[in-house]
Amino acid sequence: MILTEFNSLKFRFWAFVSMFLLVFVHAYNLNISYLQPWTRPGEPMTFTGFTEYWLANGLFRFRIPMLFIISGYLFARSDDRPYKQRSGKRVRTLLYPYLFWSAFGLALSFLLECFPYSRNIVAETHMMQIDESRVFLHQYQWYEVLARWVFFPVSYQLWFIRVLLVYNLAYPLIRWCITHRLAKWIFFSVAVFMWLSTFGIILIEGEGLLFFSLGIWMQKSHFNIEVPNKWMNLKVWGILFLGLSLFKTWLAFQPGFPGVEHVLLFLHKLVVLSGLIFAWYGCDRLVKWCMERKWFVWLSAFSFMIYVLHAPLVVYANQALNNALGYWPYHRLFTFIILPLMLIGISVLFGAFLRKLFPAVYSFLTGGRGLK
Repeated sequence: MILTEFNSLKFRFWAFVSMFLLVFVHAYNLNISYLQPWTRPGEPMTFTGFTEYWLANGLFRFRIPMLFIISGYLFARSDDRPYKQRSGKRVRTLLYPYLFWSAFGLALSFLLECFPYSRNIVAETHMMQIDESRVFLHQYQWYEVLARWVFFPVSYQLWFIRVLLVYNLAYPLIRWCITHRLAKWIFFSVAVFMWLSTFGIILIEGEGLLFFSLGIWMQKSHFNIEVPNKWMNLKVWGILFLGLSLFKTWLAFQPGFPGVEHVLLFLHKLVVLSGLIFAWYGCDRLVKWCMERKWFVWLSAFSFMIYVLHAPLVVYANQALNNALGYWPYHRLFTFIILPLMLIGISVLFGAFLRKLFPAVYSFLTGGRGLK
């Protein structure tokens, strides 16, 4: 199936928007800040708490599945090229940037530990804590540093690149499973179960596998990505997306009852699914308007720089700002909104500077992305 110019623009739009929203999700700063689908905020419901949870663990959560679907769809369109050639390219465009930016996160943390004020910030975030007595990178053994660099980057957003590389390398097997009738049903049954159960290990997890594979299936089956099917009533899906995300947020703040985590998990999956459908098919006017603006197209070229640069900076800066502004009313909501915008601006400016003055370096650090 030929990819139309508008759908190509939609891919670029949603790749940028997903990276943009990711920074806000990682700027979430309620009491229990490690977000899982079933996470409960650990504090009474306030305007700040409700708003942050609703956005970071509700409306914005469709973005990673969207990126995996786009990645799977685009990778499946290149079957005319030899697998060895494509795999070698993915090593250059995924593995090398992964290793560099993982090392960057470690170097930044190491540097911050060298000064008393920022050392305290690192300790308070627990970003580098490896056991009950060691909270600094300076306290690691060499093999622990190596493991952190390769498998457990302090730039935690890089997990997406790590598993995407694995799925790209496993593409022939995934494609075979998807294109054979019996294997397809078995494969997707397992993938859906892994997604629903939030299964995940170092190199494979449920969310990425399901949606990357779904992107491949959509390309191979010539699924209509231009016009929604009859069962995709956008008003219904839009109401579900908004209503379920609000209900899930309200429920997360209520006193616990047996099994509430399972309910939150189920609601989370429905929010992701409805968000994907509504965002892709229901926002065409927004996509068209944005992609007709030269400034937006220029910004969208730096989506990868936003992705790799914002963490762990967002965690350390979040802690520092909340420490400094703790006496202000609504300081956490202020930080949640302003900090991501600041980091996005810094990432774009740094990317633009690097691309203009050192294009070869920029190309290596981004895997050849955003050169235009």
